[in-house]
Amino acid sequence: MAIKVKICGITNEQDALWAVNLGAHYIGVNLSESSPRKVSVQMAKRIVAKVPPFIPCVGVFVEQNAEQILKIVEKTGLMGVQLHGEQTPEDCAALRGRLEESVPVIKVFRVEQEADLEPMSMYKNICQYFLIDARVENVPGGTGQSFPWELACGAKGFGVPYFVAGGLTPDNVQEAIEKTQPFGVDVASGVEKSPKRKDYDKMKKFIEEAKGI
Repeated sequence: MAIKVKICGITNEQDALWAVNLGAHYIGVNLSESSPRKVSVQMAKRIVAKVPPFIPCVGVFVEQNAEQILKIVEKTGLMGVQLHGEQTPEDCAALRGRLEESVPVIKVFRVEQEADLEPMSMYKNICQYFLIDARVENVPGGTGQSFPWELACGAKGFGVPYFVAGGLTPDNVQEAIEKTQPFGVDVASGVEKSPKRKDYDKMKKFIEEAKGI
């Protein structure tokens, strides 16, 4: 199966259209107050409106509760919810139960050792996707740090499609795919000029390398 590519941390309409035209399968917009890539609800809505409906725009959330997330999804038309943080299986189940069936929940797990994969077992019948990222203390994501990629293969046993993130660049994404055998790859800092602007050439090379073009 072809690897899916998610370009995350999109902050403006131009970068979103670049990513789509270059072949990205998913667009990620960050709505966490603590992120250097945070966008307003209004900008998220504008990005969603610009992107073709067959390319899901996924909202990245850290601190927000279910009511806040649902309100933002309704206002913006986001087509996916990515949860970083300490959400319990019950939290995820409650949220998923109130979202449209077409809006999947992606639960993020930060790992540095095999034991960090164990909690996935509690979420496997709740969340449609997992995302495996590097564990960096007090930073929920977008760190540019990688993790021992071979650990990700341990997620296969849970039967949930998973994205791999963390320190991916155009130069290492092929190696990461070979070692992790993921459903998809997720990149933010590895294809940007600054936290607010993507680099067209880096995005192009990343997508080509991920797809094996």
